[in-house]
Amino acid sequence: MKILVTGSAGFIGMHLCQRLLTEGHEIHGLDNFNPYYSVALKRARHAELTGHPRFSSEEMDISDLDAVTAAFRRFQPEVVCNLAAQPGVRYSIDHPHVYARSNVAGFLNILEACRHHNVRRLVYASSSSVYGGNTKLPFAETDPVDRPVSLYAATKKANELMAHTYTHLYGLQTIGLRFFTVYGPWGRPDMAVWSFTKAMLANRPIPVFNRGEMRRDFTYIDDIVAGVAACIRHDGLAPFELFNIGNNRPEPLMDLIRILAETLGVEPRLELLPMQPGDVPATYADIGRIRAALGFEPTTPITRGIPLFVAWYRTHGHLS
Repeated sequence: MKILVTGSAGFIGMHLCQRLLTEGHEIHGLDNFNPYYSVALKRARHAELTGHPRFSSEEMDISDLDAVTAAFRRFQPEVVCNLAAQPGVRYSIDHPHVYARSNVAGFLNILEACRHHNVRRLVYASSSSVYGGNTKLPFAETDPVDRPVSLYAATKKANELMAHTYTHLYGLQTIGLRFFTVYGPWGRPDMAVWSFTKAMLANRPIPVFNRGEMRRDFTYIDDIVAGVAACIRHDGLAPFELFNIGNNRPEPLMDLIRILAETLGVEPRLELLPMQPGDVPATYADIGRIRAALGFEPTTPITRGIPLFVAWYRTHGHLS
């Protein structure tokens, strides 16, 4: 297939492009290389893709409708995977307009381009953050998600509503994926696994919010990408779908810190702090729907995934 991937220099985007290229697809990537975190890291990810004969790319922002429209006109994708977005729960508190521009206006541009260029399927990134302050665990797609606790979460819920509208009005098949705390090689420096590793190796204290009483459904990148790729190629899905993609096990944050410290061979220094605004104490994915629809089954516990990340970080950590 001809597949357009936005956010192709991002963490999930780069890994997805690699996976789709090995499956024989033709990929066109879009990314704006914004400086929310290390541009050098994004350029290095991009360099992992550029030598492939079936990969092409453009540097652009999806909030630029004319640029998006021109890219669709030139490439004529059959399927689009929208991973471009402004990430980060805490950043959204102080920079709300960035989220409105990228995550709402930008997503609308992608929907419009899909509508007008005969794209048959749009797969897009939502987030486990849409579950907000829900206390029922595990989180299921049928749970109410109308009480977000951050603007980032609100924009992701908005994406799901917008996608449903385009499915209803125009017949565009849309598949939203609620990702749960993704980590692994080429990951994001602002997320816990990377930031904790960097701090521990520098013998700096690591900030531990809610005084360590946190649980996260840490999901290894290869498992995430397997689920996304299955959504792209599977033909038996409904016109509108929402799936959790997680590891289906909520790990105590202190267990993650212990495994990281043991792998690095250091004694961690902890700075125990109260809960932050916009954060939640636990995430836990019910993956029954994606398991039934696609046979999705995560295979990487943190006891295996963390050492894989650390091995990569020892040679690439300077990119942060």
